[in-house]
Amino acid sequence: MALVQPFRAYRYNPSLAPFEKVLTQPYDKITPAMQEKYYAADPHNLIAIEKGRSNKEDNPQDNVYTRAAASLNAWIGERVIQQDPAPAFYAYAQDYTIPGTALRRSRRGFIGLGKLEDYSAGVIFRHEHTLSGPKADRLELLRHTRTHTGQLFMLYSDTHRQVDGVLGEVQSSQSPVTQLTDEYGVIHSLWLVAEPHRISAIQAAMAEQKLVIADGHHRYETSLNFRNENRSRASKLIPDAPYEFSMMTFINTRSEGLTILPTHRVVANLRDFYWSAVRRYLEPWFATEVIAFDGPEQRQEAAAKFLHHLSANKSQRAIGVYPAAENGSHAFYILTLRPEADIAQILPGLSPLQRELDVVLLHQGILEPALGITPHAVAAEANLSYEREASVALDAVDRSFAQVAFLLNPVDVDLVVRVATAGEVMPQKSTDFYPKLLSGITMYRMA
Repeated sequence: MALVQPFRAYRYNPSLAPFEKVLTQPYDKITPAMQEKYYAADPHNLIAIEKGRSNKEDNPQDNVYTRAAASLNAWIGERVIQQDPAPAFYAYAQDYTIPGTALRRSRRGFIGLGKLEDYSAGVIFRHEHTLSGPKADRLELLRHTRTHTGQLFMLYSDTHRQVDGVLGEVQSSQSPVTQLTDEYGVIHSLWLVAEPHRISAIQAAMAEQKLVIADGHHRYETSLNFRNENRSRASKLIPDAPYEFSMMTFINTRSEGLTILPTHRVVANLRDFYWSAVRRYLEPWFATEVIAFDGPEQRQEAAAKFLHHLSANKSQRAIGVYPAAENGSHAFYILTLRPEADIAQILPGLSPLQRELDVVLLHQGILEPALGITPHAVAAEANLSYEREASVALDAVDRSFAQVAFLLNPVDVDLVVRVATAGEVMPQKSTDFYPKLLSGITMYRMA
């Protein structure tokens, strides 16, 4: 069902542009500080294309998109960026440490072209909704550059790990053509997979797969919009037209090294918030473990115990809570759903799959009824902010920047796939696939 093809990628020439100085994180993860750092790293840094600077003098003839196209064309002309001589898939490995731990993992996948499909075709599935603003920005960039520089992160599920076997052969017999360590200590390595028998083996193994978008929903829907524009311009369907495909990185959910991090919730600006009252409200549905401590000297040990117990109780739908001290009493709390609790009563009007999501249980079973944080308030981020690092979320409470922090366990990838392939979506900030796929490690040019 999934049509994948090799392609002649454009890649940086390391003799003119060292990889570690020119590749970037995905555009939506680039902060203003990171943008400036990338600009300072190298005159050929991908930032000029991926997320260029805006100027007050920008106009239809000279703006961030026209400058991106001009830079890309110039760098190709100068051979700073070169096209590979033959179509290939690209084995892509990332060796990394899980944030907040000393645990090392390796994630393996491959880059290729994937045929764009409407969601209604039942081949490619989303697990979250998108916003119009980012799609408009990416579409304008694609119109000008006609080049995909960022990766779409696609999941597939193959228990036999057929593609993984092919990739393993390549990685054990060849040296990587690209290798670098990014600012997060992640080692990125890339190998060419150009042998016809290996290309055929990958295509055959992928033919019956369904794909779930892990990261890149906005870019995927931008690709669909760009395809539709070009279809209208052509006035006919050309199945093998370049715009019918997009560059994708394919990761097997059955492979080792796939990590999803939780995104924790930090609450502030609530009127009349008292954790003791919230706890009483939740008592009928949640059992509570209290990890009390006295002062800063005991906090570190208590926090470590808290995080360990939160993870250990994942199967019981555990949610961690760290409220600001009341009457000088300091404690961490772990809420676990009582076995007799009626989840349908707590989360009425939702599908069984939605009721399996801890983030839904937190938002609709705790934040809204007990704290009054409505979906509208969540969308406006009036009371809620998000943190990847548990320590940062807890510190926000200690420093009086927040009234309470709610910590979640990571969602299992199988649940993400089941939600997506059932045609449902998850709330925003439900998944954080780590590490991110580098932009510019390969590029797909449709010019």
